[in-house]
Amino acid sequence: MLGFLQGFAYGLLISCMPWFMLGMFNPSLALGTDKPARWQVFLRYAVVLPFVGLLIWATSLWGGFEPWLSGWLAGLGAIPVGLFVERRWRAWKRRRAEHLEATTGVKLAEADRARKITEARETGLRELDPARPPTDADELVLALCAAKGSLLEARRPELAALADRIDGRYTRLKQIIAARFDARELAFERAEALVGDVSRGALATLQDIAVLAQSVAGIDEAFVRRRLAQQGADLGAGERATLMHRLQMLADAERRIREHTGRIEAALTAMDHAALSISAVETNRPRSPLLADEALAELRRFADNAHRYQHSR
Repeated sequence: MLGFLQGFAYGLLISCMPWFMLGMFNPSLALGTDKPARWQVFLRYAVVLPFVGLLIWATSLWGGFEPWLSGWLAGLGAIPVGLFVERRWRAWKRRRAEHLEATTGVKLAEADRARKITEARETGLRELDPARPPTDADELVLALCAAKGSLLEARRPELAALADRIDGRYTRLKQIIAARFDARELAFERAEALVGDVSRGALATLQDIAVLAQSVAGIDEAFVRRRLAQQGADLGAGERATLMHRLQMLADAERRIREHTGRIEAALTAMDHAALSISAVETNRPRSPLLADEALAELRRFADNAHRYQHSR
């Protein structure tokens, strides 16, 4: 056994010099680290491995001077085998770290998306189902369902909630108009036409948002930023420019989406204002609260005088 160690030490010491020269020429050929450098080559092949070889050689002298051939061969092959194992181990660690980062990123993205959906959704709104539109849906509501489906396919549910908000304003305004005006009145037709125009404008803007979201749905921003951060120094000029262009496209699309979202918010605000104004319009139609009060007073008078009446067959 000491002879094997002695041969191993000789083989290791002899192989250090060619690997050192190869590493000084190109550090990536002699190192398995992620970012090889010449100082690492010097530390490994001029300090650490020669010290280990001398320590093994000095220990093996207790058994005399009788190096084994198998030890020589093992010492000569120790560095390439060690490099192979080290590279495989580091590659496995890198893949595991990327997998954990991707999993964590997906979970964080889902949590952030759920938070945005909660913030974007208003209470009291019906939720449109693109696969099963409402039975009483008109053309505008059907188009809202289609736009919502496109946004859900583009993995933007926080923007898809805008379809529910437009539908809520549109449906509520139509109900208010029907309650405040007679269908034969000119004001009824005018108000319904204006509500339809504003709602169709908001729908067109939402469809533009869906097109923008789908156009950049295939770009993984987290992957692009991770690649730029982890392999930024090793990337070529062309690949770096391509990745930066992807980020610029995402930024431009998000900027335009924010502008379109602002226009939809302005339309929703105008519809809220219209609903409040129409609700305050004085019309000649009878008011149910007054009729109810009068009926309640008559019922009380009848109950008070009921003992005066006699029923005879």
